[in-house]
Amino acid sequence: MGAFRSREPTLLSAAADNRWGTLKFRERWHSLIKAKTGEKAPIEMGFQMPAEWERHEGTWLGWPHELTDWPGKFAPIPWAFAEMVRLLSEVEKIFLLVEDRAAEKRVRGILRNAGAKLESVEFFVVPTDRGWMRDSGPICLKNAAGEVAYSNFVFNGWAKYPNHKKDSQVVRKLNARRKRRIFLPEHKGRRVVLEGGSIDVNGRGTLLTTEECLQSKVQQRNPGFRKEDYAEVFRKYLGVTNVLWLGNGIAGDDTHGHVDDLTRFVNETSVVTIVEENPAEANYLALEENLRRLRGMRDQDGRALQVETLPMPAPVYFDGQRLPASYANFYIANGIVIVPTFNDAKDRVALDTLGKLFPGREVVGIHCRDLVLGLGTLHCMTQQEPGGGE
Repeated sequence: MGAFRSREPTLLSAAADNRWGTLKFRERWHSLIKAKTGEKAPIEMGFQMPAEWERHEGTWLGWPHELTDWPGKFAPIPWAFAEMVRLLSEVEKIFLLVEDRAAEKRVRGILRNAGAKLESVEFFVVPTDRGWMRDSGPICLKNAAGEVAYSNFVFNGWAKYPNHKKDSQVVRKLNARRKRRIFLPEHKGRRVVLEGGSIDVNGRGTLLTTEECLQSKVQQRNPGFRKEDYAEVFRKYLGVTNVLWLGNGIAGDDTHGHVDDLTRFVNETSVVTIVEENPAEANYLALEENLRRLRGMRDQDGRALQVETLPMPAPVYFDGQRLPASYANFYIANGIVIVPTFNDAKDRVALDTLGKLFPGREVVGIHCRDLVLGLGTLHCMTQQEPGGGE
């Protein structure tokens, strides 16, 4: 997700950065957060990242506004987004970021016309560069007492796009109202870069990620970090004890290997992973290798993973560019799973497969052939906030 690959991102001038973007104020904020948490890591305070299927208080979303993310095809994007809000607003709160009050008024009209439950939507005036909340929003933690906290990793535009300064401040700004405890992950004396789309957890101590995203020197997030370094970061800040490394992600993914287009936990012991049946297709070998690895992997208790498969849709292109169309980019909400579809014969196979894997939830497809031009779909746009204590 980000600007269209064939377009160069726009550099922001130093004047465009607000005072919190300066080193002085970042350090001051960092010191205040450390004082609040007593410099303890989340694991030492009983916090862990819950699984996505656990009960949500709501879903974080950022209203799409960056025209260059969908060049020449922006007109249908607000309506596709509104359909996602409509479905989610039936089952949980929506925390929706908008650019300003004028945008809020306009968005309210769109959502009203789309049939969304406006009483379930809480608006936050928090400007964004792009608003892909999976990566710039809060990665949520929860402890046994039901307290919800945020692990606020650094967001650096997927180590690719310079215009990410607003997105990098999203968690701080939205938390002015939410007032959650915030952790600022550090390792080896520096802040850690991590996007929510690069990880998936089962909520019991096991995490999936990819070598392409976190070990490659292309779009390198944390130079010098080895697998052992990430294992320690995940342990301290997400409560993870077992890290499972896949290889490469899918063609067309400009994040360079996010796992949420690839393989997802569907319950504590099972994953679903995408496979390509055509040996001549670009994804075939990488997906076969990931499938092989998964069949040899075990969870935090030493149990073999149960591995299910999803097909890949036929390749989706726009103006000659391969787009990251994948059924694995589904989002699990309270009582519902929303799934990207692509006007493909395999849409029904994917929906039927996920219907069997989520027997207690309604599985609903959302047309994403336009959305995927932004280089991401439903999971990339969402970030769950778990429910707190009852």
